[in-house]
Amino acid sequence: MKTVAVIPARLKSSRFPEKVLFLHEGQPLLYHVWRQIVRAKEVDQVWIATDSGKIARAAESFGAAVVMTSRRPRTGTDRVAEAIAGHRADIVINIQADCFGFEPGVLDRVVRAMKEDHTIRCATLARAIGDDRELFDPGVVKVVADRANRALWFSRLPIPFLQRPDSRPRSGQFNYMAHIGVYFFRRKFLEAYAGWKQTPLEKAESLEQLRVLEHGGSMRVFKTKMRTFSIDKPEDLKKIPADKDRVQACRKTAKQSTSS
Repeated sequence: MKTVAVIPARLKSSRFPEKVLFLHEGQPLLYHVWRQIVRAKEVDQVWIATDSGKIARAAESFGAAVVMTSRRPRTGTDRVAEAIAGHRADIVINIQADCFGFEPGVLDRVVRAMKEDHTIRCATLARAIGDDRELFDPGVVKVVADRANRALWFSRLPIPFLQRPDSRPRSGQFNYMAHIGVYFFRRKFLEAYAGWKQTPLEKAESLEQLRVLEHGGSMRVFKTKMRTFSIDKPEDLKKIPADKDRVQACRKTAKQSTSS
């Protein structure tokens, strides 16, 4: 089975214009996301899907494979579906272009599970919510799942609603889960998704994964301790940890210069 990870990338961003091309440690932000994903052992290929020639040139400059798409896709997942058309792929992963902190082993775990269990047609990730700031932040999407770890619903509001909370922080009174914006699809299910019209609740919450649930689909939720973060505005750049390999290389170069 062939697994392809696709990073849909676009230029438009209201709070941080052209953020995927912003240089951090000498490379576009897009590079740092791509670099995390290519380390996954269960992923055979990593593509960047875009309708921007500017993004395509930047991606090719650091060695990424690029698939050009039209400007028609309504969401990142729709762009991923367009990108794989005509290409061989059995399992397709949609990874957001501004999401940092991916651990390759987590992606590998879900891909292996899908290879072993063919009933999983669509999957995603979630982690525990740490505090009330996250719980009430609409930028942190919340998810609830059933006993079989199938998603019941996603919302930008805290779900479930605690009807009788006590004086403690609400995040400590229930096992709230934060959704991590990465999606795993079997190819046929992804093609079906792209053929569906956007749904009312998907539009209301601006959450593309709700299209799956509104059409009666099932999405398996894999829990993880991995913490990712999005770069939504320039201030978020400080969240990105220093590239360890780059830091070590700089230290080595400085040491050699000193000794010479």
